[in-house]
Amino acid sequence: MARLTKSSRARFSLATPILILLCLLWLIPTLGLLISSFRTPDDVRNSGWWTIFPHRAWQVVEVIKPEPSVDRSGVMSFAGTSGTFDQLRTGIETDDGRRVTWVGNRRLGTVRVEELRWTMTARLTLDNYANVLTGKQYEITHEDGSKETLRGDDLSGAFLNSLAVTLPSVLLPLMVAAFAAYGFAWVRFPCRRLIFSIVVALMVVPLQVSLVPVLSDYVRLGLNGTYLAVWLAHAGFGLPLAIYLLYNFIASLPRELLEAATVDGASHLKIFRSIILP
Repeated sequence: MARLTKSSRARFSLATPILILLCLLWLIPTLGLLISSFRTPDDVRNSGWWTIFPHRAWQVVEVIKPEPSVDRSGVMSFAGTSGTFDQLRTGIETDDGRRVTWVGNRRLGTVRVEELRWTMTARLTLDNYANVLTGKQYEITHEDGSKETLRGDDLSGAFLNSLAVTLPSVLLPLMVAAFAAYGFAWVRFPCRRLIFSIVVALMVVPLQVSLVPVLSDYVRLGLNGTYLAVWLAHAGFGLPLAIYLLYNFIASLPRELLEAATVDGASHLKIFRSIILP
């Protein structure tokens, strides 16, 4: 017995760090989205969210404008290194740890001399939230100094739409499922177990199988594109799971409590309203 306990403790001690690691890996994308929401639009477009932490990156230390007389089809020399146009476009690293890169087209491009340095882009701001929530015009400044005027998305309407869809889509199936679960748990009627088994089996039916028939019915009934269509769809697809979960809870209530209410003359509706729902 002691050997079994020791083995169980060993498995538990091994499983705990593995689960913690999996949870941390699962949270990385969420952390990236949260950090990106506070970054400037230019930083989001030009670098990853992890660049807010200290890291080594190539930093421009010199910009060279090639003379018109330079033969761009041959070997060119800049900052102590030589190479063809294709090699310079890829980037040539020098012996002193620098990198020489051609930026732009062959005729009008420039040559950048970069060094690998420790850096971080921690330009965090709350302007993104204000711009998105208000829908007002705002101005952003790009790295090259140019400015651009944009208009926020104004998500206030989207929030109201989410509430208009979410609240009825949750309350409607819960209300219907609560009645059904009580009936399956405490009301005796023919084929009760068979019908409940069919309801539970509906949980494994793929949602995609019924999308086309449901949409066709919505078009015939004139419900396509309405809130009622979304409410009914969510209620229908969520009912099997809701009934199953609520059934397990309602069936576990003490039988003596419901029998006492029945002896006192309470109907099923009275029991459901006064005992089950609270």
